[in-house]
Amino acid sequence: MEIIKATILDLGALRKLEQESFGKDAWPLFDLIAVLTFTDVIRMKAMEDGQMVGFIAGDPHPRDGWGWISTIAVDPRYRRRGIGLTLLHACESKLGVPQSRLTVRISNQGAISMYEKDGYKSKDIWHAYYNDGEDAMLMEKNL
Repeated sequence: MEIIKATILDLGALRKLEQESFGKDAWPLFDLIAVLTFTDVIRMKAMEDGQMVGFIAGDPHPRDGWGWISTIAVDPRYRRRGIGLTLLHACESKLGVPQSRLTVRISNQGAISMYEKDGYKSKDIWHAYYNDGEDAMLMEKNL
């Protein structure tokens, strides 16, 4: 597996990955274009056998002392192999800030467990954050 920078040329693969990973929560096309083109966004992909199997985007906020993990996705067929954690660490190292934040569905116990084992702590619950009304957990980690 190789972690490299993602570009606008990855739009099709990213759109497919988002759909496979998030279904109804997948980002719309406009947001995917934005995350692949905005200059301050850190965007990385995990490649295996010539295909994108994971993606992460981070948004540094140096004046505030934290960075935001906007999205992280791993192809369902490649989960539980450490790809998500590898992407997370790669992005965190590029944020250039002392703290990282992210949100996760309150029902996504697999992801919450991974984040907690990696040092993320629950900081808040954002009620009805997702379109279907489910809450999100705000998590934070000192880098």
